[in-house]
Amino acid sequence: MTILRYINNFSPILFFTLLAGSLQAQEVIVTDSTSIDIESDIKTEIQDRTGKFKVDGVAAVVGDYVVLESDIDKMYLELQSQGVSTADVTNCNLAGRLMEDKLYAHHAVQDSIIVPDAEINARIDQQLAYMVQQVGSLEKVLEFYKREDEAEFRSELFEIVKQNELASKMQMQIVEGVEITPEEVRAFFTSIPEEERPVFGDEVEIAQIVVKPEIPQQEKDEIIARLNEMRADVLENGASFATKAVLYSDDTSSRSSGGKVSLSRNDPFVKEFKDAAFSLQEGEVSKPFSTIYGYHILTVDKIRGQQVDVRHILLIPDVSEETKQKALEEIQKVRERINNKEITFAEAAKEVSDEAETRESGGKLINPTTGDTRFELTKIDPLLYEQVVSLEKGQVSNVLTDQDNTGRPFYKIITVINRYPEHEANYAQDYNKIRELALRDKQLKAIEKWQKEKISETYVRVNGQYRDCEYTSNWLKK
Repeated sequence: MTILRYINNFSPILFFTLLAGSLQAQEVIVTDSTSIDIESDIKTEIQDRTGKFKVDGVAAVVGDYVVLESDIDKMYLELQSQGVSTADVTNCNLAGRLMEDKLYAHHAVQDSIIVPDAEINARIDQQLAYMVQQVGSLEKVLEFYKREDEAEFRSELFEIVKQNELASKMQMQIVEGVEITPEEVRAFFTSIPEEERPVFGDEVEIAQIVVKPEIPQQEKDEIIARLNEMRADVLENGASFATKAVLYSDDTSSRSSGGKVSLSRNDPFVKEFKDAAFSLQEGEVSKPFSTIYGYHILTVDKIRGQQVDVRHILLIPDVSEETKQKALEEIQKVRERINNKEITFAEAAKEVSDEAETRESGGKLINPTTGDTRFELTKIDPLLYEQVVSLEKGQVSNVLTDQDNTGRPFYKIITVINRYPEHEANYAQDYNKIRELALRDKQLKAIEKWQKEKISETYVRVNGQYRDCEYTSNWLKK
């Protein structure tokens, strides 16, 4: 299970915190691992997690990748920064985990898994935007990491991000074909001794009705007019699109980089944005178009096959006090009708809710973690917990104010459809959760089998004190 938890996790906060050390200990790619004395080439003096200086050597070599002793120290610090207890974490544990990462990356290359440059650059854009947001400017970021210019910094980031993406895609490829049948789920459940069966905490099923204030047409017209003025200034007067994005765009994630975004056709951007990005030639500027986020104009910097580099400017229209008051009065009337038994909550949701994802199901929410309709109270979002913890089954909350991903306010009411008290796992009642546990167990076994096969056929060298470790995988090939 520990292995599965690491699949495709890459925290911007941790990346920012630990990157300084990572850049000082880049991966060494070995062209012939059996013939090069890597260790003598890259020994350097470093400060370990105890604050003492030591010589940085090679802890292990896996295929074409090297695990440095300093990598192990940095991983220890990463766990601490995540709030993970490190009391029982040893260097041997960390060395084993890092060797797994190198094994994934090495075989991703061997299996011709491709991470498009555009995908890597998009990740780098996100990381740089986050760093700039934290310290104030790109110049301060470069100064912090002691890099001469952005090009040098991006080049070093490229290798780090690429290896992470290769390892992630390799892990996903191993488990993506793993499926599980109802018979296997039942066999998994019955194999758990009764005294060891999991206990599920208090759970609730929730429904909500959302009413959003309308955006006045005048506001929309003014936004479109502003974007048309910017477009004309770029096309007719040669004004800088990137400068306008920095000055005026409401997209905080891309604003600092001049609105730059790299994407492919498979990236999870909204359809309207991708349609605009892939319909233009280099240098063209789109007319204003709308998405769920607001109104955009977009220009294409460079086309690279199925990848494209674009810049965009987003302006988010606002609601008025008048439309906010109208929406508030509407949802208050809906709540009153439900409490007076004039209409059921589910009927009201289908009639008035502005939330398309839940409207047809009577407002019922889906747990994004499990995919079913139950939310365990101990794991629920704190804001949602506060809203439902004191509600009885069938009771309707007071009108609550929330905001969407653009910052615009909206109003909602919530009800608890069902409550399930804490209980020992029950096959019929908790089938979806048990199925997820069974699937993860089968995925873990698939990964263990893959590791065993690949370690046996991959060049692995473990050095020094790390040869005395007891690994769960056969890194020492005994």
